[in-house]
Amino acid sequence: MAFLHRRGFLAAGTGLGLALSLPSLPVSATAHDRLMRRTLDRVTDPEGTTLAEVATPVGDGYRLLGSGPGWPIHVREDLVAADPGRDERRTALTAFVQFTDTHVIDVQSPVRFEYTHPILGTGAHRPQEALAQIGASALVQRVNALRAGPVTGRALDFVMTTGDNTDNHEQIELDWLMGILNGGSVTPNTGDPSGFEGVQNCGSELYWQPESERADRYKSGAGFPHLPGFLEAAIAEFTAPGLDVPWYCTIGNHDNTPSGTLPAGLLTEVFTGDRKIMFAEGEAAEQAAAAQADPDQVGELPGEVEQQEEIDTSGSTTLVSTVTPDERRAPFDTEGFVAAHLDGANTGPGPVGHGFTEANADGTDCFYTFTVAEGVTGVSLDTTTLAGLANGSIGKHQFDWLEQTLRAASSTYYDLLGRRQTQDVTDELFILFSHHTSDTMDNPLPDSRRPGEVRYIGGILVGMLKRYPNVLAWVNGHTHANTVRAHTSDRPERGFWEINTASHIDHPQLARCIELVDNQDGTMSLFTTLLEADSPYQVDHGDFSPAGLASLYRELSLNDIHADAANLGSETDRNVELLVAAHW
Repeated sequence: MAFLHRRGFLAAGTGLGLALSLPSLPVSATAHDRLMRRTLDRVTDPEGTTLAEVATPVGDGYRLLGSGPGWPIHVREDLVAADPGRDERRTALTAFVQFTDTHVIDVQSPVRFEYTHPILGTGAHRPQEALAQIGASALVQRVNALRAGPVTGRALDFVMTTGDNTDNHEQIELDWLMGILNGGSVTPNTGDPSGFEGVQNCGSELYWQPESERADRYKSGAGFPHLPGFLEAAIAEFTAPGLDVPWYCTIGNHDNTPSGTLPAGLLTEVFTGDRKIMFAEGEAAEQAAAAQADPDQVGELPGEVEQQEEIDTSGSTTLVSTVTPDERRAPFDTEGFVAAHLDGANTGPGPVGHGFTEANADGTDCFYTFTVAEGVTGVSLDTTTLAGLANGSIGKHQFDWLEQTLRAASSTYYDLLGRRQTQDVTDELFILFSHHTSDTMDNPLPDSRRPGEVRYIGGILVGMLKRYPNVLAWVNGHTHANTVRAHTSDRPERGFWEINTASHIDHPQLARCIELVDNQDGTMSLFTTLLEADSPYQVDHGDFSPAGLASLYRELSLNDIHADAANLGSETDRNVELLVAAHW
């Protein structure tokens, strides 16, 4: 364990603060209460996290939010057993925050397919999405107020965004993203500078029409409120504080392909055009939905939807409106995505490039390594393909690069036959980041950046990672759900954790703080604590201040007719301590 002892960080296992002020619990206390008390005994400062309080639905029908009890830390020993005295010995190695699936979104974009939401569900249209930018800024405020990991008290080292940072992969969305993360003025409006030109004021009952008194499926079916002035407030300029800590970026499928599903390069003229499909149903909507989900139809848009320009009272199913064209909606490619991060004007709290370097400048290889902390290396992967479909895979070139990176800093590893190999190199611990999960890396479509290259699915990648004991965790997004999975092995040191976090566009709108500690007993722990945005749980519906809108963002997402409560995950997918073997 000498390698880990050289970290030189201060242990932070003695902060009892809040716990010491609590009265003793009676013998009859529930198991949850006892676990919560134990949790508060173990952490340095739970305030501002879901260890202290959690947004909790109140009432029936259209629900408001109130403050509910925090979630305790569940100890997971899937890979290795926990020693009861570890809190007194632990040493913090790093603390960081994961943002994922923020979907900074131009809701007025002509390339959106909102009319498919009855078929595809959430993602096509969300009642809260016009507030995505101000909601993301409130999450930034939470991180700035937090400053340190709640368990160890170690100052936050960085924030990592694990993909789907933008939604339509438009240049204006990328500009808004930079403003939100780096700080500055953000005006979440495109097209007509004086008004809204999207589906939420088109008059169709298919969507929530907040400023209309007419019935729609959200008001009538789910009790959504009538909110005059909502759209004007949603597209108004606001000032984003920006992060106080460095941030890194991982690319997602929505960051490089239209709608995150169609092949790159498709619909280029539509992005900056003056026509937007506001409504379609029946065969037209079904064809558009299939074009985003079926490998045999990917990229094929229905001719009826492209050609129909007005409602035909004899039975036509499509409405296309004329909107104000906007060159800022032009799509960026992967080279442009990297260039925006390398632009010195977008450095913000750093680092320059936010992980990307000149080696990534041509957009071909959007993966890299970076220093997490002394002795800990982060690896940002690109699991996307420009061929289309939402799910991902990894190309052979990147797969080989990753294995070479792991092997170069692993004194012990296992070969393809499972034989233990040793070499005289300096060990590094590894934490991997990607957009896709191992289960959603099932898209074998070729990537035009490296045409003809073999693509590997998630199971193959997992098998390779198990051969390198220095791999501790793989942090990802894409599913919009909280799931923590142990990848086990017959040798404990070959196991690792996969940490998947819910999005910040859909309910439950969370981020995750991850703290790595050395328990100095042959094990390490990854503490993961979920975070909510820094906004009130409930405000008056007429409050269109930034805080009021950020609060409404969360409330609307809770009540979205496509919201899935299962995205919250089980208790063992939320605030958890994940034990992992230290094989030195």
